[in-house]
Amino acid sequence: MKPFKVEWTKKAADALRAQVRSYRFPDQPGDSGWSHGCDARTLRDLCAYWAGEFDFEAMVRELNRFAQFTAEIEGQTLHFVHVRGEADGKRPLLLIHGWPGSTYEFWPAVEALAFPSRNGGHADDAFDVIIPSLPGYGFSGRPRHLMAPPRIGTLFDRLMREVLGYDRYLVHGTDWGVLIGAWMALDHAQSLRGLHIDYLGTVPEDAPVDETERRWFQLYADRDKQLGAYSHLQATRVQSLAYAMHGQPVAQAAWILERFHDWADLHGQPLLETFSRDRLLTSVMLYVMTDTFVTSTWLYTASEKANSRVLPKGRRIEVPTGYACWPDPRHPAPPRSLVERACNLMHWGEHSRGGHFPPTEQPDAFVGDLRAWADKITA
Repeated sequence: MKPFKVEWTKKAADALRAQVRSYRFPDQPGDSGWSHGCDARTLRDLCAYWAGEFDFEAMVRELNRFAQFTAEIEGQTLHFVHVRGEADGKRPLLLIHGWPGSTYEFWPAVEALAFPSRNGGHADDAFDVIIPSLPGYGFSGRPRHLMAPPRIGTLFDRLMREVLGYDRYLVHGTDWGVLIGAWMALDHAQSLRGLHIDYLGTVPEDAPVDETERRWFQLYADRDKQLGAYSHLQATRVQSLAYAMHGQPVAQAAWILERFHDWADLHGQPLLETFSRDRLLTSVMLYVMTDTFVTSTWLYTASEKANSRVLPKGRRIEVPTGYACWPDPRHPAPPRSLVERACNLMHWGEHSRGGHFPPTEQPDAFVGDLRAWADKITA
């Protein structure tokens, strides 16, 4: 295990600014806004800021706000954040991001989770917070071959137990983190004290079994048809996408920004009034500066080949599970009965605001839901 710091040179920043500035924008069919993909006006606005006022040095300082490390596990380099909370390691919590997320999406919640007494809470509620970058994402190394959620889960379990010394720990997953956490609960149940998720990434093999479940599966299919073109492409034609995206920061930004626009709970507000330019660009930069946009998409292909979205026949997640329902445009909340068939459900939280990125969109509610779930397990 080695200490790690984010670095980004002035030379690299200047080269990126020049590349963004020289980008030739394609035509757009009329004033179509977001209806055909990333809105041209929003992208032009963001790129002008990116090539001009965006403070790369401030971004690096922000990304280095919390202690970070790397470790080698089975030939795979894993980058991770490790913040020791004020409760002496009593509640280690592994936070697992997805795509197009990163460790950074949890930043707004880290201090409240690790140091609640600084935020009007009690020290006993603190967690040790561990946030790894998925293999092929951010500052983790590129996988040597396709790596599906079960395999990533094994690496993360070894990180927690063998590198950090936590015999048992809690897991929260969002997006791909849900599937990784679910497979950790299946394959490493002895290590997990509890699992907290915000969508049902792994469904029972026999679903749907009733009309309620059928309606939800149809709703999910409708959302997938409307918002899931990126996923189908990344799962089936990932290399063709790579040729278009590799080394193209503006193209990568457009692809990622569309996800933030379509999946966040914007509540009728423009994207740039909901998320700051700095936050959006820092999120994009964690793919651009690390050259991991392409390798991050490999997870879609790997999961498709491994059929990791369906629970093995006759199996259920027996680890105590918490489910947080958010008004996520991408992943509509499932019937509680379906979650109960898939998991040992012992916490159910419902929230009126916050979309696909709760730690960023609604950090207070996110932290509150995690605490409510963890208190039921660790009391």
